[in-house]
Amino acid sequence: MTVRIEPSILSADFVNLEAEVARIATADAVHVDVMDNHFVPNLTFGPQMVGRLQTVAPIPLDVHLMISDVDRWAPGYAELGAFSVTFHAEATDEPVALARRLRWIGARAGIAVKPGTSLDPYLELLPEFDQILVMTVEPGFGGQSFMADMMPKVAAARAAIDAAGVDVWLQVDGGIALDTIGQAAEAGADTFVAGSAVYGAADVEAAITELRASAERHAH
Repeated sequence: MTVRIEPSILSADFVNLEAEVARIATADAVHVDVMDNHFVPNLTFGPQMVGRLQTVAPIPLDVHLMISDVDRWAPGYAELGAFSVTFHAEATDEPVALARRLRWIGARAGIAVKPGTSLDPYLELLPEFDQILVMTVEPGFGGQSFMADMMPKVAAARAAIDAAGVDVWLQVDGGIALDTIGQAAEAGADTFVAGSAVYGAADVEAAITELRASAERHAH
């Protein structure tokens, strides 16, 4: 299984974002959390910031939209050139139509679920998505504790992906650090979002290497 590490710039220095994304060039993607202070109780940035990041980032952008009215806004992020755009299942009534539109524009399409949301309705639609994101904290703020009770949901998603024989990445986001990434990898995740575990480290590149190694040791 290919392990992917995606540092979240939610934990970066917003004043020096070009330098901050340059520091994580050995990672697989930049995880960009877009929050609207409506779907979640936090406000980060929008299309203008993401567009500028797209022009300077040395690795692809994985945009995670924690916003309402996602059917209206998500395609614009794909049009900016984002490699992947993930929207929340709770924010759309037409996840398949939205995923198809994102793919048509040229982005990978991801669907995310909050801890309290069942994945079951979406596991029957796996070929429509490129990525499933299981939140391992309540979305909204960085630095929260990892929710180990989400691991059965990750394992169920892994089993469904394997049974369907589709190339769908299984991402976890929230509280991922050296002491938790192994649990998530054992459950079947292959794509790991880490914020403070990377940007809070004295040596960012070493932190990425250590997280990747730990995940690979525990991967299926």
